[in-house]
Amino acid sequence: MCAQKRIALYGGTFDPVHVGHVEIARRVSELFEIDRVIFIPAQMAPHKIGRPVTEPIHRYAMLALATQDDPRFFVSTFELDDPDRRYTVDTVEHFQRELGDSTELFFIMGADSWSEITTWREWERLLTITNHIVVTRPGYEPRTAHVGAHAARVHFTDVVMTKDFVPLEPKILEHKFYARGVGPVLVLDVSGAAGREELISHETGA
Repeated sequence: MCAQKRIALYGGTFDPVHVGHVEIARRVSELFEIDRVIFIPAQMAPHKIGRPVTEPIHRYAMLALATQDDPRFFVSTFELDDPDRRYTVDTVEHFQRELGDSTELFFIMGADSWSEITTWREWERLLTITNHIVVTRPGYEPRTAHVGAHAARVHFTDVVMTKDFVPLEPKILEHKFYARGVGPVLVLDVSGAAGREELISHETGA
């Protein structure tokens, strides 16, 4: 029997995409032995309705350019194709149906999203239907009190990646768990606003 492919979904507005997003995807791929990362730019995140957002076609184009050098990275227009597709639980279920049982699915989120997870549509079900990886900033202490018993099946682990990084043991990789401190990449300010100037400097060679 063939081993399941490990595929991670990475959603967000990506306005703009920056080096922090790409590095997080790379480090998570190494750490969790992910075969493919699917970036899913949102038409408009429900919690950001009313805020100015760059046109979807431009965000998609920037994301495609930023990820083109890594064969593990793909960009999906699933949420961009329909303005009513705005809820993560629906997106995850779509990819579960599309990818089938031959895939073990993961969902990548940041610490800010984790802290607000109880405001998401059907968040309890979301936490039970797939694996979740929460990428945190240095010094961030993950909390589970806000999700109560829904965190009971989730394992937390401290992971610090170094130049001598060795992937986790397979028996650990079988579990659903959140990773905090995923390597030096988290030393970067991974907020979209702060990353805008850095993205521009990389594009212009400054």
